[in-house]
Amino acid sequence: MEEKRVPRREEIDSSYKWRLEDMFATDADWEAELKNAEAFIEKGSSYRGRLAESGKTLLEFMRFDDEAGIKLSALYGYASARGDEDTSLPKYQDFQARIQSYYVRLGAAMSFVGPEIISIPDDRMEELYKEEPGLELYRLALTRMRREKEHTLSVPEEIIIAQASAVTNAASNTYALFEGADIKFPSVADSEGNLHELTNSNYIPMVEGADRILRKNSFEALYHTYEQFRNTLASLYDTEVKGRIFNSRVRKYPSILEASLSRNEVPVSVYKNLIDTVHKNMGYMHKYVNLRKKLMGVDELHMYDVYTSLVPEADKKISFEEAKEIVLEALSVLGDDYVEMLKEGFDNSWIDVYENVGKRSGAYSSGLRPHPYVLLNYKDSLDSVFTLAHEMGHALHSYLSLKNQPTVYSDYVIFVAEVASTCNEALLMRHLLSKTTDRTERAYLINYFLEQFRGTLYRQTMFAEFEMLTGEMAERGESLTAEVLSDLYAKLNGEYYGSGIVNDPEIAFEWERIPHFYYNYYVFQYATGFSAAIALSAKIVEEGKPAVENYKKFLSGGSSTDPISLLKIAGVDMNSPEPIENALKLFGELIDELGELLG
Repeated sequence: MEEKRVPRREEIDSSYKWRLEDMFATDADWEAELKNAEAFIEKGSSYRGRLAESGKTLLEFMRFDDEAGIKLSALYGYASARGDEDTSLPKYQDFQARIQSYYVRLGAAMSFVGPEIISIPDDRMEELYKEEPGLELYRLALTRMRREKEHTLSVPEEIIIAQASAVTNAASNTYALFEGADIKFPSVADSEGNLHELTNSNYIPMVEGADRILRKNSFEALYHTYEQFRNTLASLYDTEVKGRIFNSRVRKYPSILEASLSRNEVPVSVYKNLIDTVHKNMGYMHKYVNLRKKLMGVDELHMYDVYTSLVPEADKKISFEEAKEIVLEALSVLGDDYVEMLKEGFDNSWIDVYENVGKRSGAYSSGLRPHPYVLLNYKDSLDSVFTLAHEMGHALHSYLSLKNQPTVYSDYVIFVAEVASTCNEALLMRHLLSKTTDRTERAYLINYFLEQFRGTLYRQTMFAEFEMLTGEMAERGESLTAEVLSDLYAKLNGEYYGSGIVNDPEIAFEWERIPHFYYNYYVFQYATGFSAAIALSAKIVEEGKPAVENYKKFLSGGSSTDPISLLKIAGVDMNSPEPIENALKLFGELIDELGELLG
């Protein structure tokens, strides 16, 4: 029997690795810059009690804050990226721990800033703007800080909270190490008895495959392994939520959900509107599950059957080089300038392409200087092509915002983060569907598109509901034990997927392997972003240049206004259920078309 092996990092060609040397030429340079950063603590502290003394002083501080932010972003980004290359290496675990410790100390030293800015009387604030015209650049940023007056504490209290962040962030840091370095899975056999190494990174490709025995064995091996750690991970998640409760209560927010969303100027109604709208349209999901069961011809549809293609004969391997060309062609609708930026990323080592032993699973983009970085675990599949388009959407969103906005507004908020990425995916799908004339290939692509709806709009909303409900339970004083979390997750899974599928007992432990549950109400934005992206991609294709120009204004907007207003510039109103309803309506139409093509 042959066992497929994940390569070690040194076995991968350097052309498929990102070039972190563009940030720091050597680890020694990083060490030197971290040492230099100690000066920021002293300099920042020197402004204590002085922010209202003159417009000149306040402007000096704001510029210092910009400069420090740029350098610290590089320090944090480099340490994180090196650690993600191989999460088991003690050296880079140490780098990450040191920069996190530094941030705690810096946060404590700078804890006076919020209270001082907020305590400046309105008339004195206007005098400062008049004294120093350069402060006008920072008016929006300062106004945002002053809006948080009722949630900002005294300087001594802010110092305590800053110091406590090392504890309140501990659960997410511990989970990242557990998921990336410590948890190990048994090898699993396919229908011919061949063994396959199972990892978090290759699990999805295994359950996407045509071999049902391998799918079943992978599913059971993965979740039974997680089951062994259910009490530890329940305690870890409970600690994460308690950390959120601590922060929200000391800052006098009515709930942890509102505390999280307020930072990005997103109303709680947007979060709940998503869940309510999806619940009202749950019938589409149940219809899709029943169609999948019919087309697969199985007596029982199981959770390990939901990822595999309904048109396996159209599956084909797509190399990374081919993927780049496909993405370039698909996104050419966004203009020559967008394509040139993509080529710059492809040709200049922005991307870490393949899985290696110890590498962080999944994919992400980091909006760093001098350019973004993208981590992939590319698998020569159509899914990986879409992941490439997705992460480069993030990368160019960051690139354009950094290029077009002053430092203080160059970073976009999380709520809009998933729009550019999923818009790229929607444009890629439209491109592929427009090119094919083959009935089987069209069915294959529609099946893939339906899976995007299932995995992003429905599944991420289910995650969002799980996170909302567990947060509410904890706020009421209820314990988040392994039994409670697993029972709730199994119940939600049954509601979302319906009676057409077996609610396998193993799926109750899926909450244990979702790292986004440690990201403080992040996941709902995948679903809202997907809905917005479906609307935007339609505008781009149907309206052409005017829609493209408005979309690029959105991409270049950073945080120059609130996220809801930014999306309105591009032509989408996320205060309304309309984008979500329209996306779900398209989902229903595609289900019908797939049924006609394969029925």
